[in-house]
Amino acid sequence: MQHHRHPPLPTSPVAYDFQYIEGVNELSAPIPARRPRSNSSDPQTRTVRVSTAFLFPGQGAQTVGMAGDLVAKSPVAKKLFDDAAGILGYDLLDLCVRGPAERLNATDVSQPAIFVASLAALETLRTAEPDAFADVTATAGLSLGEYTALAFAGAISFADGLKVVQARGRAMQAAADANPGAMASLLGGDLAGVEALVAEARSKGKLEVANLLCPGNTAISGSVAAIDEACKLAEGKSFKAVRLAVAGAFHTDLMRPADEHLGAALAGIEIKPPSIPVWSNVDAKPHTDPAEIRGLLVKQVLSPVRWEETIRGLMESGVARFYEIGPGRVLAGLLKRVNRKADIRNAQA
Repeated sequence: MQHHRHPPLPTSPVAYDFQYIEGVNELSAPIPARRPRSNSSDPQTRTVRVSTAFLFPGQGAQTVGMAGDLVAKSPVAKKLFDDAAGILGYDLLDLCVRGPAERLNATDVSQPAIFVASLAALETLRTAEPDAFADVTATAGLSLGEYTALAFAGAISFADGLKVVQARGRAMQAAADANPGAMASLLGGDLAGVEALVAEARSKGKLEVANLLCPGNTAISGSVAAIDEACKLAEGKSFKAVRLAVAGAFHTDLMRPADEHLGAALAGIEIKPPSIPVWSNVDAKPHTDPAEIRGLLVKQVLSPVRWEETIRGLMESGVARFYEIGPGRVLAGLLKRVNRKADIRNAQA
C-alpha cells in the first residue's frame, strides 16, 4: 500500500468542513489525523485525546422521516439536499421525509438517500461536537457507507460521490431484476456452522456468505430458492433466520454485471488520496492509494463484507472511540457484539 505524506495540522480544532465553491458544495480537504495526545503538560489541565474512527451505515438503515430534523436545523444540511436534487434530478429530501417507503427502499433511491443523509448528520455533529473531529484517525463504512467514508476523508467530492452512488444503485437494481435473489441473516452459531448450512442449501441454487457482521450475525445471499432452503434448514440447527428486506443477492456473483457498470462510473471521477485511511470492506484493511481504492470499490459489489474483521482491525490499530454517523443504530449494535465495552456514540440522521 502506498503511503502519502500529509501537510502539518492547522491549529483549528475543527478537522473537517464543507466548502461551497461557485454554488457546488464539496467536502473540503480533511485535516490529517492526529495521534492521541494531551493538550497541556500540566497534569491539572491535561485533556487526554482519544483515537477515534467515524463509521457510516449502509443500505437498510433508511427510514421514512429521516433527515427532516437535520434540514430544519442546519442550513448546510439543507443545501446538501438541494444540491443532491440538482444532481439526481428529483427531490431526494421529500422522499426521505415523506416516502413512500416502497420508493425510499428501492436500491436506486436508498443508496443516494443514505449517502446524503449521513453527510448531513456529519454536519450536525461538526456543529454540536467540533472537538470530536480532532482525533479521527480512520474511517469506514458498511458497504454503501464506504462511499460516505471516502467523501468524509476527502477522497471523492460530494457531487462525484453522489453520481457514483446513484450509478451503483441503478446497476445493482438492474442486476437484481435480471437475476432475482434474496438475503437472510443467520443469528447464533458460528461461522463454521454457517458455512456448513450454506453448503447444504446450495443444492437449491447459488448461495454465498455475504456479510460477516459480528459474532453470531452473518448474512447469506443467493437465489430465492437457496435462501428459502437455508431458512428451512436453520430451523433445525442453532440459528434463527431472518429474511432481509433487500432487492437482490448483494455481494455475490449474481450482481454481475453491476461491477462492470460501477467500474465505468468510477473511471469517470477523480479519487484523491484520503487524508486519513479508509478501511475497505473487501480486505478489512486501511487504504490511501487511489488506484487501490478504485479497484476495491468494484470488487466490493461481488465480495463479502468483512465488517467484524474491520472493527477488530480498527481497535487493534489503537482506535478507542467510535461514532456512527447517519440513519439508524445498526453499527452501534454490531460493535457492541464485538466488544460490549466499546465507546460508541451516534450522530443521527
